[in-house]
Amino acid sequence: MSSLTIRLPDEAAERLKGLAKQRGMSVNKLVERMACEAIASFDTESRFRALAATADVPAALAVLDRLDRDDRGPDRE
Repeated sequence: MSSLTIRLPDEAAERLKGLAKQRGMSVNKLVERMACEAIASFDTESRFRALAATADVPAALAVLDRLDRDDRGPDRE
């Protein structure tokens, strides 16, 4: 496991400590979880953008239109 030193404004560091305490975990564990969430979010966005770049736009819009119709139901068109 690696070690990382970060600099934070005093107020942010204190708020981070308070948040970790409220959640019953160490600041280290809280930052680890936050980093994992940020990485997962980035990876998801990257995969979505890669798929979108090769997408068939008219087909995708047709699917969205069909979903809209299905959400409205037969008596609400």
